[in-house]
Amino acid sequence: MSYDSLIAQTREALTEVLPETVEVTDVELEGPHVVLYTKQLDAFLDGGDLLRQVAQRLHRRVLVRSDPESLIDPKEAEKLIREVIPTEAEINQIFFEPETGEVTIEAANPGVAIGRSGSVLNDLKRRIGWVPTVVRTPPIPSKTVEEVRTHLRNVFDERRTFLRKVGVRIARERLPEKIWARSTALGGYREVGRSASLLSTQNSKILIDCGLDPGSDRTPFFSAPELLPLDSLDAVVVTHAHLDHCGLVPVLLKYGYKGPIYCTAPTRDLMTLMLLDAIKVVNAEARKGLYDSSHVRELVARTIPLRWGETTDIAPDVRLTLHNAGHILGSSVCHFHLGDGDYNLAYTGDMKFERTWLFNPTANRFPRLETLIIESTYGGFRDFQPSRQQATEALCALATKVLERGGKLIVPVFAVGRSQEVMLVLEDKMRAGKIPRVPVYLDGMIFEATAIHTAYPEYLNSQLRTQIFQQGDNPFLSDIFHRVDSQQMRMNILDSKEPCIVLATSGMMSGGPVMEYFRNWSADEKNALVFVGYQADGTFGRRLQRGVSETTFMDGPRQVPIPVRFEMTTIEGFSGHSDRAQLMNYIASVDPRPQRVLVNHGDESKALDLASSLHKRFNMETRVPYNLEAVRLL
Repeated sequence: MSYDSLIAQTREALTEVLPETVEVTDVELEGPHVVLYTKQLDAFLDGGDLLRQVAQRLHRRVLVRSDPESLIDPKEAEKLIREVIPTEAEINQIFFEPETGEVTIEAANPGVAIGRSGSVLNDLKRRIGWVPTVVRTPPIPSKTVEEVRTHLRNVFDERRTFLRKVGVRIARERLPEKIWARSTALGGYREVGRSASLLSTQNSKILIDCGLDPGSDRTPFFSAPELLPLDSLDAVVVTHAHLDHCGLVPVLLKYGYKGPIYCTAPTRDLMTLMLLDAIKVVNAEARKGLYDSSHVRELVARTIPLRWGETTDIAPDVRLTLHNAGHILGSSVCHFHLGDGDYNLAYTGDMKFERTWLFNPTANRFPRLETLIIESTYGGFRDFQPSRQQATEALCALATKVLERGGKLIVPVFAVGRSQEVMLVLEDKMRAGKIPRVPVYLDGMIFEATAIHTAYPEYLNSQLRTQIFQQGDNPFLSDIFHRVDSQQMRMNILDSKEPCIVLATSGMMSGGPVMEYFRNWSADEKNALVFVGYQADGTFGRRLQRGVSETTFMDGPRQVPIPVRFEMTTIEGFSGHSDRAQLMNYIASVDPRPQRVLVNHGDESKALDLASSLHKRFNMETRVPYNLEAVRLL
């Protein structure tokens, strides 16, 4: 069906719903939305019932904007915005988009700018005609957030054209035969790394994640015939921003994928940070990268961010809803609704079914659910981890012991997730006097990743949101934290005799600034290193975990021996992955309980053990697919 035919069909449907007093002057398709332009904006704002009726009749998400003739001059509009929005909102910047009639307001306190039940924004819409959107000014300035927002403004026209094409593709007619569906394993099955799954129906193809393998150069099975050509994909859905789930999405763009990428807004920003950093690492090692920064910029322009709980058409017969996964900022369980209620599939990605210092536990309530694809990183029968409270006490005791003997504590961390959780623990315990108050240095991408966390506090757990929003106490802003922003500062820390704590990347010690601290401090028995995250096979971190008394580093052309005498330990319980008990409890609590469970993202023995145990306990069908195996769902 042509674009003009779709618009005509939409206009005809609108005549059945809209009263004669409401005129729609223009209709557009914009990604998953139908956009209506009208001079009677008030009719859609009062109570919201008319907008709901329109959405139900069109079976699509609907946006309503003022007809361009109804928009007042931007200078006058900005004056009214600053008059109507309370000063407590602390407006930072205001951006107008004349082509869409939208105005973006960047404010330190978005809740104040929005008002109770959107009262302030609705008042603004009536007075200025422009449709206001409020975004948060990060309390810690984030270069990534600013660059993403600036880039989206710079490519506005191209993005609008792109979204129109996406809208047409989503609205195309379905094939007449009864729907079928299957899931194909393209990576991350019976292993950890290179996660990729393909959801196919006779109408659509959706790729879920496209990651790299942190311990090797293996990629997902890009040559699988189901995946090709890449432009036959309707959508790519990214569960979260760790590179083993998103690290090769730019490769799809490089080799021909022209469609949208769906994820949460914080996942988009964190993914941008991680991908650009990966390029820097490759360049520093004089290796040839699989993609360059132009592909990352294209990814940003192609991303359609979704909020948790927001149901969106992403293909003619597939609707997507994202839910909290509890793993890292913005991480999501992806729920797919196929056909007209024919089948429902949920893909957990990486998940944590426990309330942590940062996040609420994984969502476990769905409207309908026939098949669940679940991770098994810690799915083995011996994989039981301490609680967050026990892990906190263990870290507190270790830090106190090391600092009181005058030592330095190194914590290798992933920039996203574990870093911020450890920061919260250290800030809380130092404030309470349970850990000696010393500088906590953040080296690598940690500070920038933390800044992104501060831009999206609504994705944090309810207790932390209350602390930040209502009590005005943001622990990430504590003066104990110091960003290591130069090689000179790092050298000063390395040479210092004073006790301190260093959080540094990479979390698996496969490179990054953590190696500098290890190299300089490992020979001193007063110092210590503690692992708080997963160490994959083949990484330097896993070798250290197994125990070594000496290692070697390259110093120019020579190999230099480095003694390892300091204390090394692992504190379980800070992982962003569910352990065996949490995985079993999750399946026990999922409502409705799925008929079938597919197990992925775990060593083969762990995945098989979890699948067997789920079958025995719940009498449900369980499978552990091999990579390149397709499972028929419907």
